[in-house]
Amino acid sequence: MTQMLNIVPDKCTGCQQCELACSWVQTGTFQPSQSLIRVNVFDEEASYAPYTCLQCDEAWCMNACPTNAIGVDPVNLAKVVTDSLCIGCHLCTIACPFGTVFTLPQNDKAAKCNLCGGDPACAASCPTNAIEFIDSDDKAGDWFGEWGDRVNSRYVEATTAGAK
Repeated sequence: MTQMLNIVPDKCTGCQQCELACSWVQTGTFQPSQSLIRVNVFDEEASYAPYTCLQCDEAWCMNACPTNAIGVDPVNLAKVVTDSLCIGCHLCTIACPFGTVFTLPQNDKAAKCNLCGGDPACAASCPTNAIEFIDSDDKAGDWFGEWGDRVNSRYVEATTAGAK
């Protein structure tokens, strides 16, 4: 059984408490630019969706790192960046298909969710439970559930309509 973040975009109100809590735990300051979770705003839909590293099994970021700066935390099994090993090449940010490996402005090095050592601040601070820290045996990576299916069907409709 693996612990992971379960994000339910339909519950997100866009309050960005998760960003503030994350930046506080990670840096000791309330600076959303330092947060390892971000809230995406979909203007056309008037909706929001938090996104962060979901600790995928494939770990493209970890496989792309030439200095092995991304490893697995033995306690919570999160893929974490070791700052002293990161050379700032950004290959991990390019390799991540979800865009959840960030570059921190103060040192130009990679940073990604480390699950706050097993007690994610984003989940604890979310007033609507749009972010949950759950036990899961889901190896298929179906993290987005029905929301992902809706987004995919809209994409298929848009690309099909554009092809005509």
